[in-house]
Amino acid sequence: MFLPLYSAAVVLNTEAFADIYTMNLIRTPFRYTYRNVIVLIAAACLLILLLTMVSPAMYRLLALTPLLTIRARMYWQVFTYQFVHGSFWHLFSNMLGLLIFGTAVEKKIGSREFLLFYLLTATLCGIAACTGYSFFGLWRVGLVGASGAVFAVMYLFAVLFPRSTIFVFGLIPVPAPLLIIIYGCMEVYDMLFTYDSVAHSVHLSGLFFAWLYIRIRFGIKPLKIWLFIR
Repeated sequence: MFLPLYSAAVVLNTEAFADIYTMNLIRTPFRYTYRNVIVLIAAACLLILLLTMVSPAMYRLLALTPLLTIRARMYWQVFTYQFVHGSFWHLFSNMLGLLIFGTAVEKKIGSREFLLFYLLTATLCGIAACTGYSFFGLWRVGLVGASGAVFAVMYLFAVLFPRSTIFVFGLIPVPAPLLIIIYGCMEVYDMLFTYDSVAHSVHLSGLFFAWLYIRIRFGIKPLKIWLFIR
């Protein structure tokens, strides 16, 4: 007579265990190692830049263009676009931001976690951009550059080091969390009111997916950390 009750209890506990197991699996940290993968990322971007300068066909193959990504089924472009840059200056500016903010972040969370964070947020930015461009009929718009991932790294830096101060132009001290908020507001303004070739929506996507990663993977509420800085 106790078997049905016992069976029901097993089912309920199994469902609860599945939820807990899934969450624990998502949040299980990698074994800490530091391999300075930022150098590898920069080297890969430089190599791709040189290849695309020599062969325009490589640029067309690796850059994200919704017409090719979706209609020609070049789905890999949502990943490869992050390694493609339009010029040496474009590459330098992105890698400088990655060096400034990413070095401390990689040392803090380890190279494996950093690489997962970087590649995943960049890929999600690519998917979001491709979806948005195709929705608005911008099939031939090309997207290249690591700026979405760099913005994500900046966000993570501000969460991991909320008491840090960034000297803008080497002169103006700005707390890291405030700098992220300022950047976010600037990107929203530029996206709505300026008409340039910068993918401001991708920068905002980088901030959003960084927040999402931090909430799900680390279980951290960034705003709560920033509000209780002492």
